[in-house]
Amino acid sequence: MQDLTATDRIKPKPDSSATEGHVVWAPVKSIWYTTMLVGGLIGILFFPSIQAAVLTFALMLLTLCLGHSVGMHRLLVHRAFETPRWLEYSLVYLGTLVGMAGPIGMFRIHEIRDWQQQQPDCHSFAKHDVGFWKDAIWQMHCDQILTQPPELIIEDRVTQDRFYQWLERTWHWQQLPLAGLLFLAGGIGFVLWGICLRIAVSLTGHWCTVHFAHTMGQRPFVRDDLAVDGRNLPAWGLFTFGEAFHNNHHAFPRSARMGHTAQQIDPGWWVIRGLKTIGLAWDIQVPDLTEPGQGRVITLCADSDAVERSLMQDDAKASS
Repeated sequence: MQDLTATDRIKPKPDSSATEGHVVWAPVKSIWYTTMLVGGLIGILFFPSIQAAVLTFALMLLTLCLGHSVGMHRLLVHRAFETPRWLEYSLVYLGTLVGMAGPIGMFRIHEIRDWQQQQPDCHSFAKHDVGFWKDAIWQMHCDQILTQPPELIIEDRVTQDRFYQWLERTWHWQQLPLAGLLFLAGGIGFVLWGICLRIAVSLTGHWCTVHFAHTMGQRPFVRDDLAVDGRNLPAWGLFTFGEAFHNNHHAFPRSARMGHTAQQIDPGWWVIRGLKTIGLAWDIQVPDLTEPGQGRVITLCADSDAVERSLMQDDAKASS
């Protein structure tokens, strides 16, 4: 099976509904997050350490930027660019260490939510319109059960891949090798900081970004025909590695570039451009901002020098 677009992966049934459903407590999800949060707070209170803080920050850069944003989101889910298989595995493994889901579980979270948001109306779980604190409880401790869900088809290159199958079965336990290294480096304090606090902050930060990027911010590409339109949060670009430019992303979901100008800071795009420079990324999808409308992406490949120069000129104009 060839790689599918997000639209192709969802096969609605005649009675599929994006609005009908209910929210239930998810015990494994809730206990996992609560354990990480409590462990992280114990680490801060009883094992304060500048070295642990610096190491935790570095691990967050690796797992959230390289792993989640570049590996899980732009590469695995959207196929916004291509890399050697070994590098794809490495990036997705780092994304698994964020502690949110395995690679196949990430498809389920992302694609069902996006399908709901692209309908005329959807359940409040995907709309994020129930208020800050209720949405926090829902997203961190609960799951949404749709009464009539669509069928999700994930391509065989993922579901039949033994490495991805193994990651999906063991994604909670993938923290253990890293925890062992952290314990050898600095004892239990490093484990509480580098595992528990890192996961708690990463999951909380991801939810905050998703919440605000669907409820407030700029809308350069307006879609009033959708249940939920993405929003750009320019001040959050650096801290979310470009994921905060969510209106751009909704308009051009297959684009590897979420920040469209130099003023829209997108570290994930910097990484992909760096990989291209050393020959480790190709078939890079970018938004065609020269065409009216939205949603069209073009491939930035070896022979598309004119497109690349145009993007660089846009960056130069924006920064001047």
